[in-house]
Amino acid sequence: MKLLELLNGVDYKVLQGSDEKEINKIQYDSRKITENDLFVCLSGFEVDGHDYAVNAIKAGATVVMCEKDLDLNTIPEEVTVLRVTEGRKALAIMSANFYDHPTKKLKLIGVTGTNGKTTSVYILKSILEKSGEKVGLVGTIANYIGDEKVKSERTTPESLELQKLFKDMVDKGCKYCVMEVSSQSLKLHRVDGCHFDYVAFTNFSEDHISEKEHPNMEDYLQSKLKLFKMCKTGFVNIDDLQGNKIPAMFPDSDITGYGIDNFGNFLAKDITITNSYVDFKAKIADRNERVKVDIPGRFTVYNALCAICVCRKIGIESSVMKEALEKIKVPGRSEMVENKLEIPIMIDYAHSPESLQNILQAVKSYTRGRVISVFGCGGDRDTRKRPIMGEISGKIADYTIITSDNPRTENPESIVNEIEEGIKKTKGKYEVIVDRVEAITKAIQMANKTDIIVLAGKGHEPYQEINGVKHPFDERIIVNDIISKINKKGKN
Repeated sequence: MKLLELLNGVDYKVLQGSDEKEINKIQYDSRKITENDLFVCLSGFEVDGHDYAVNAIKAGATVVMCEKDLDLNTIPEEVTVLRVTEGRKALAIMSANFYDHPTKKLKLIGVTGTNGKTTSVYILKSILEKSGEKVGLVGTIANYIGDEKVKSERTTPESLELQKLFKDMVDKGCKYCVMEVSSQSLKLHRVDGCHFDYVAFTNFSEDHISEKEHPNMEDYLQSKLKLFKMCKTGFVNIDDLQGNKIPAMFPDSDITGYGIDNFGNFLAKDITITNSYVDFKAKIADRNERVKVDIPGRFTVYNALCAICVCRKIGIESSVMKEALEKIKVPGRSEMVENKLEIPIMIDYAHSPESLQNILQAVKSYTRGRVISVFGCGGDRDTRKRPIMGEISGKIADYTIITSDNPRTENPESIVNEIEEGIKKTKGKYEVIVDRVEAITKAIQMANKTDIIVLAGKGHEPYQEINGVKHPFDERIIVNDIISKINKKGKN
């Protein structure tokens, strides 16, 4: 591809060489460079791509794009050096150019928010597929091209991989793509160059505040709001404090408000919540219809409303929506684990104060016995939420076992100590068991069939990350392994 075509829309300065060249591929990892590639130097949290520019040139790169000064004395004259202000933004625009703007050939639906993104996009995918469409999905659990599962390292891939994924979706016949859009992806320009047809905002609460994420809640919020600057057709949860403000922030956009309590364009009424489903009335077409979703909890109503709003706008028939909603299942979201002891054990991805409160309140409302909460907090992430989550569990759960989540590079004991400071403010019964397998074992040993165990935090994740290594840790497997051992010994 001609370099000038690749640079269309990029604000750059030529420091050395010519911008009239043929380019093979774009790379931001010097280890992947081949002959005639363009190497983009990205400044990361842990690694600076500028330190690998010479390595990339030795491997065959003929163009280097930087956002910091490079020592031109170390770079051969025939190598073109381009300077940009923001490397990630330039990478995103070039990636879209390189793959011929695949999102212009898809109907792209983006969903952002602190909680509910995953469930909302799964519901959307289910409804669209029920209507006969082939659908791609980009999200936390996995990426999909129709039924084909594609490996995912993060909620929103880097722009180069993301545009390649969109291109594959187009090539394989997808008409729609539903996408979780994380605040990090918006802040770091991963979705620049994407053309969104519809966007949605589920809610906003404490999360992702750390040196490697957002410095404060305002930065976190403003990052999410960037999505509404990229698309004029939106949907927002008006029961959420920040979501309620969005329509006024974007007066020239077509924004639909959905909710339960506040007045909006689309409301759920006559809600029933049980231990296995929710149902409610909503005006899907020209009249109110009863909708059932087999995921318990008030939050499920919001996620379903979000998906229904988008699908109404697209023109999906109400009967199709209702049928798809009844059969929706989302891995690691209010997921019940079948087991030989027949103890209610729920796995949920709740890892923020709001999501933990939502899931515990939901199960508390219908559980005859005790709510036993087992949770921890991730390392190298927002430390402020740890005591808050401890206090929440102490107030709602009948018994809490504070344990490890993904400690990453932090000391697990330090993390649980911070959680414990919050639960000490309550009268809640609790204990600390740092080893997560031992914590789950204790919960199972103390539970009976009228109780419910909530294993919060890991959800769909099949690993536990410790000191940069991801160890196998699928809680579905672990639960049944523990129960098999208990059955052999005899439950106390």
